Order: sequence, then C-alpha cells, then structure tokens
Amino acid sequence: MKIRFWGVRGSIPVPGTSTARWGGNSSCVEVVHDGSILVLDCGTGARPLGRDLFARPERELDLLFTHFHMDHIIGFPFFGPVYAPGYRMRVTVPAFSVEEARDRLARFLNGIYHPLRIRDVPCDLSFHPIQPGRPFTRGPFEIVGVRLNHPGGAVGYRITAGGRTVCYFTDSAPLARPGEGVAAGQEAPTAERHVVDAMRGVDLVIFDTMFTFDEYLEKMSWGHAYPEYAVALAKEAGVKHLVMFHHAPDASDEFLDQLESNWQDHADPPITLAKEGLAVDLEG
Repeated sequence: MKIRFWGVRGSIPVPGTSTARWGGNSSCVEVVHDGSILVLDCGTGARPLGRDLFARPERELDLLFTHFHMDHIIGFPFFGPVYAPGYRMRVTVPAFSVEEARDRLARFLNGIYHPLRIRDVPCDLSFHPIQPGRPFTRGPFEIVGVRLNHPGGAVGYRITAGGRTVCYFTDSAPLARPGEGVAAGQEAPTAERHVVDAMRGVDLVIFDTMFTFDEYLEKMSWGHAYPEYAVALAKEAGVKHLVMFHHAPDASDEFLDQLESNWQDHADPPITLAKEGLAVDLEG
C-alpha cells in the first residue's frame, strides 16, 4: 500500500510564497494497492492528482469523502477524471441511502455554486452510502468508518490492504475534554476509546493537528485537534508512524519547519508532517 499527499491544508487553500515548500492545496490523499486507487477527500489537491492519473493506464477509482465542508469538496469539479466519459468513479459518502449520498454532492454541483451539475457529470459516476462502524470493501481495500468530532459530523477511515493498515482521521477535535481522557493520562471516554481502538497497532495514522494547544483552547468547538493530542492517542494505540495533517491556513513554511523540528526526534511513535508531494510506501 502506497500513500501520497496531494493536499495537506485545512479550511481554505493558501497558495503563495509563504506556503510554497509545504504546499497550499486543501485535503486530498491517494492510497494505491495493486493498481487500485483510493482517493480520500477532494480538496484542491485533487486537481494535480487528476492530471497525474491521466498518465496511468487505470480508468477507475474509488473516492471517499469524510464530510462535505467546502475545503474537502471544492476540488471535485476540477478533478480531471470527472470529465472523462470512459472513467469509472465510485463515490462513497457517509449517508443512509444512495439518494442522500448523491444529494450531498449535488447541493454543491447545482449550476449555482459551480456551472457543473451533478446530472451532467461525463464520467461513469455512482454513489454508495456507508455508516460508521460497518465494514465495507472497495476493491482490495477493507475499510471501516469511524465517527469523529466535527461540526456537522465527519467520518474517518481505517483502511487495510496487503497486510498493511492506514487510518485517515482528519477534521476532528479531541474526543475528551481538557484534563480528561488519554491526553491527560486517564481512561478514555467511549467516543475516544473507539478512535484509539481503530488506531490500535496500525502502520500509519494521518491525524488532524491543525491547532496549537492554546489555539485549541480558544476554538474548542471548531472541530480540530493539536499535535500533543494526536501523539497521545497514537502512543496509546501503539501506532507505528504518525503523520500530522490538515495544517492551518496561517501556518507558514517557517512555522511548519519549526513544528517539524520540534517532533523530529520523537520515537514513540516516529512523526512526520504531511507535505504536498510526500509519498509513503508501506510495502517497502
């Protein structure tokens, strides 16, 4: 299983000189195993991914959405495979029915917020609802959704293929209050325990670390976590490697350089900061 980061920002894409090295595109991560392609979220990072996909022989993929805030869907109408009539795209959405799954994206692609309407998408597009806690399969990938803590709701994914497992847990505030739960050295409450159990012993966890701890205390209802919280959960779960993800729009290259330096010697688990273009090979 191979993972590549095409967009690592949260809230809004931030192109410019202050973000050129770490990247300014919003959330989009690609997972590949035995030629099967899984795309996680469709922020503006989906645009360069789409161009790259056209250079490959495959003509199908699975797209999983964690939720439908704008920074995670704005890249969809700029995602090249959408406009390829011979391309097969299966879209998985946290929803109760096919109709609800389709409607969640159709509200954005309605001819008003973007000229493209969902009914006019040229590719072979299908929608598939899922519920957190119920395992499902996409090609060689065994997947289960995990409920996160985010305004409007969000679902993270535990993905297994070829004997390797990766967790994609973005857009989640801590699942325990300050001074409680794993980060405080206490027993995890139920919601937090579910996340820790999903992370147990996995090869790679991609986790939201958008805020500093002080920023989190000011914005506890915004639905994002901080590095120390991600590290505490990863250590409790015996995670083999942690990737800090969903960087804040105001996090400059210099800020992320310093954040990387702060954690580069951490060994339990080893830590990497998500960077646009970063590729991780769990098979090699």
